Amino acid sequence: MIEFRNVGKSFDDFQALKNINLTIETGELVTLIGPSGCGKTTTMRMLNRLIEPSEGEILIDGENIQKKDPVQLRRDTGYVIQQIGLLPHMTIEENILIVPKLKKWEKERMMKRVDELMNLVGLDPETFKKRYPNELSGGQQQRIGVIRALAADPPVVLMDEPFSALDPISREQLQDELVKLQDEIKKTIVFVTHDMDEAIKISKRVALMRDGEIVQVDTPDKMLREPKDDFVRDFIGSKRLNQELGQPTAQQLMRSDVATVREQRGLAEAFNYMKKHHVDQLYVKNSEGELVGIVTLEDLKNHYEDEDKNVSDIMATDILHVTSDTLLQEVAEIFTNQKVYTLPVVQEGQLVGLITNSSMIRGIAEWEQQGGKT
Repeated sequence: MIEFRNVGKSFDDFQALKNINLTIETGELVTLIGPSGCGKTTTMRMLNRLIEPSEGEILIDGENIQKKDPVQLRRDTGYVIQQIGLLPHMTIEENILIVPKLKKWEKERMMKRVDELMNLVGLDPETFKKRYPNELSGGQQQRIGVIRALAADPPVVLMDEPFSALDPISREQLQDELVKLQDEIKKTIVFVTHDMDEAIKISKRVALMRDGEIVQVDTPDKMLREPKDDFVRDFIGSKRLNQELGQPTAQQLMRSDVATVREQRGLAEAFNYMKKHHVDQLYVKNSEGELVGIVTLEDLKNHYEDEDKNVSDIMATDILHVTSDTLLQEVAEIFTNQKVYTLPVVQEGQLVGLITNSSMIRGIAEWEQQGGKT
């Protein structure tokens, strides 16, 4: 169990934390969240004494951490950071075993631990453990970052925005894996994020901070239903409140198979894509995979003889779109008022799906079958 008792932190004349009182039960995953500069990372870093409190005390299992050797404390605390931090000159196996080696584990125990942890996150040890970090994708590297923090079986794990640098799909996959992993290992985890959706998805409780103070600590459900004040209500967002109380979102209404083309492709190539996918329009992506336009069959017919043109020369760039958390009511209004028959779903610039009349009807039906209410 972790206890913050009247903890404060000042940097010269700036008071970064004010009277922090928080108890985290053994085996509980608690998220610290809030706007930039609110003190959430400072609070977390006090747990392994990377930052020392100016006042108050922090206890882990009843012991004041100020009485512990800071080096030993850090070896006994798992730590996952946003930048992953794998050492590029070491194999995956060597990266995982950094702390167990420092703690002088026996070789057989270490080898068994590597295989056990890699299997836990779906990475075959025989395939991956002798590879180097640059031979893995970003999502795979972050999986290794997570299990490296677990390698020496620490009672407490700190996670500082570990998934924020990943693409939306990898991020969602790792969030799902963390929830599953926590159900199995039941570690005491302090997770820092600025993303309320992420906090709601992974947390048992959420501590929302502002200006160095904890404003509200509650389960995600209670915080959604009973926000303490306007700041909490605004931070959560009205869309999310409506979503939790009973409307499907664009993510539930969309189809993920979308016919796309790169912006530098020639017109003949685009025409072939249309024939292959049996569609009369293609959404256009740039080299980063971001949605930048749309080209129709009529556009191609009008310009097909222009051999020096490519898709980017003729595409329309004013594209009506929604985000993954857009609610059914807003989607339906767009279809009705804007006279569209397809609606792309974009998240952080990336095209993640497409809503059509049929996918919307199917999504509503599936949502209602799962117990949803409109």
